[in-house]
Amino acid sequence: MSNSDAEMKLYDDKCAQLQQESEIRFAGIVDKDGQLIAGGFKEGLIPHESDETRLQAFLEFVSKTSIRKEYDESLGPINYLAARRDKAVLVSFPFPITQILLLISAEPTANIDSLAKKVVGIFTDVN
Repeated sequence: MSNSDAEMKLYDDKCAQLQQESEIRFAGIVDKDGQLIAGGFKEGLIPHESDETRLQAFLEFVSKTSIRKEYDESLGPINYLAARRDKAVLVSFPFPITQILLLISAEPTANIDSLAKKVVGIFTDVN
């Protein structure tokens, strides 16, 4: 198994850990081109008709925002970006060194701060 294959397996495993959270519907790693490279929808979950469209639109927003650096010096880098919608909570976590994003879609009742703490706990040893 190459280093890249091992890395993708690790990301798949980390996304699977997140998917065990009852409120998480989708946890995936997306590359700089917007391609899903690890993770996905929770096993057995039937995506809402608009889930994939919603995730793609959020990904486009996140990609543009995550690469902006004008406030990094004064405010620090972006830890995560979140959007609370009527039907879903969308959160992204940029991994600037590797130029990938962790993208999460959760139920609208999800607590964004506690979700962020879980992500940090699971992914701390990765990045």
